[in-house]
Amino acid sequence: MLQNNKITAYLHKTKPAAFILFCSSAAFLTYCSMYAFRKPFTAGTYKGLELLGVDYKVALIILQLIGYVISKFIGIKFIAELEPKKRVLTLIVLMGIALLSLLAFGLVPYPYNAVFMLINGLPLGLIWGVVFSFLEGRKFTEILGAFMASSFMIASGIVKSVGLFVMQQFNIAETWMPFFAAVAFIPILIIGIWMLSCIPEPNQEDISLRTERVPMDADNRKRFFKLFWPGIFLVVAVYVGLTIFRDLRDNFAVELWTELGYLKTPWVLVFAEIPTAILVLVVIGSMILLKNNKKAFYLSLMLCVIAGIGFLLSTYLFNEKLISPVIWMVLMGLLMYLPYLIFHTILFERWIAFFKYKGNLGYLMYMSDSLGYFGSMFVLLYKNYGTKGFNWLPFFTNTAWIIGVLITILGVFAIVYFRSKETPSKA
Repeated sequence: MLQNNKITAYLHKTKPAAFILFCSSAAFLTYCSMYAFRKPFTAGTYKGLELLGVDYKVALIILQLIGYVISKFIGIKFIAELEPKKRVLTLIVLMGIALLSLLAFGLVPYPYNAVFMLINGLPLGLIWGVVFSFLEGRKFTEILGAFMASSFMIASGIVKSVGLFVMQQFNIAETWMPFFAAVAFIPILIIGIWMLSCIPEPNQEDISLRTERVPMDADNRKRFFKLFWPGIFLVVAVYVGLTIFRDLRDNFAVELWTELGYLKTPWVLVFAEIPTAILVLVVIGSMILLKNNKKAFYLSLMLCVIAGIGFLLSTYLFNEKLISPVIWMVLMGLLMYLPYLIFHTILFERWIAFFKYKGNLGYLMYMSDSLGYFGSMFVLLYKNYGTKGFNWLPFFTNTAWIIGVLITILGVFAIVYFRSKETPSKA
């Protein structure tokens, strides 16, 4: 897939609105399509099936997470060092491997097909870093990232609804459903990757505002870690908590809505996320108006702390039956996705720009993701072996309390730490 030079030249000189629309659409379509290769299998229940004493659906999620965790650790080096000219081919190869793994999941009988969920997670864990590398380091990165990030919230519900639709309307088996759901999104994926290939590299204005973005070799990564290791520990710990909560809510949305008594149609999985997507998109996208990197960086940390307090308050109101289950679930989505996507779109982006460090946010993001998904895998194993007899809803509620306390306290410590790292020249 070769870059279309005419469109690239047009994007160099076009108005900001057209540039933003094109680039955000490219990222949204590509990443939304990735979800069709990753999430539809969670629409199945796989009732009565087990793998080595583990509920089969939980086992599949854990296996995919293992692949994801491995890929995130690989991404610390691979994404940080990825050269721009190799991005498009990398996307095509990774998505091709993921599709073949879903085909094998359908072809190979239970329980031997489970291993292909691990293989499925390996390439997909690298997609975010490749796609976002087209967007980072620009004066419009926040709004571009916000549109891409909205796919996190919307796409998961859409592809799971497609998975349910495929099974209900065409009588497709649960093991074949993930492959057919992915195939349905291939045309959208092709369009998205082609559009990404047309995006020009950051210009001089972008570089002056956000610092030049360059591949980070091993020495560069070591220098960055040595310079900021306490801050890295604090923000990564917050991100780990958010990732665990996000995966619980996302992977077991069907079970949670069922226990709440609201799963009447497959499309509830989509409609419940729309208000969250709109609000988060507005908040994150508006950060483009804040050109001061210092203020934007600290505001993103403060929003994480506010979200933590919101976790505690809304869960208390739900437990006391002062708000309905629907409102609580929507609030849980909003309060989780806002800080979660702040990491993906603002915090790391402005961290690099504020402290004027030549590198890229792929290193920070994949360090966070690797530990975050490892935490998700650990929690799923604990749920399966350590909490027998519990339903998903009380487990989810207890997790909300823990995450609320975690991100509130660590977020405050992170603000204090980074204030101590400031120098007048970088304020």
